[in-house]
Amino acid sequence: MSNESNIERHTIAVLVDNEAGVLARVIGLFSGRGYNIESLTVAEVDQAEHTSRITIVTVGTPMVIEQIKAQLARLVPVHKVVDLTVDTKAVEREMALIKVTGSGEKRVEALRLSDAFRARVIDTTHNSFVFEVTGAPDKIDAFIGLMRPLGLVDVSRTGVVAIARGPEAM
Repeated sequence: MSNESNIERHTIAVLVDNEAGVLARVIGLFSGRGYNIESLTVAEVDQAEHTSRITIVTVGTPMVIEQIKAQLARLVPVHKVVDLTVDTKAVEREMALIKVTGSGEKRVEALRLSDAFRARVIDTTHNSFVFEVTGAPDKIDAFIGLMRPLGLVDVSRTGVVAIARGPEAM
């Protein structure tokens, strides 16, 4: 059995001190060991405590994922590491802005599909739309795939944000 079949996708939440250089240290941990980051989001979550939450989507074998979590937990500014894929049930969402150009039937079809995906038109001109779509990454991938033949011009994605289901905090 090859290692490729053991590759898993994990969403990891990391609570860190909100100070200069922390994100660079986390990214350095990944780049220094050749680990890939598929998605990365970070924002302050508690002003009083000066903490930020980093949400990382990465892939690797179970052993590599365990190494990543252990190495993250050893970084000094890290308070907590939670594997939202394994440790708890989680909700994942992403937002994307998608620009499509076209006229006639392609324009009508783009609007019809945006309605089916509950995407909002946030900007329009005579020959273009900018759609805002929110949902699971697979939903956004599907929407982008359908927009490609209709005149997809540009895509901007936020990256995955995730939170554990239920009453418990991270």
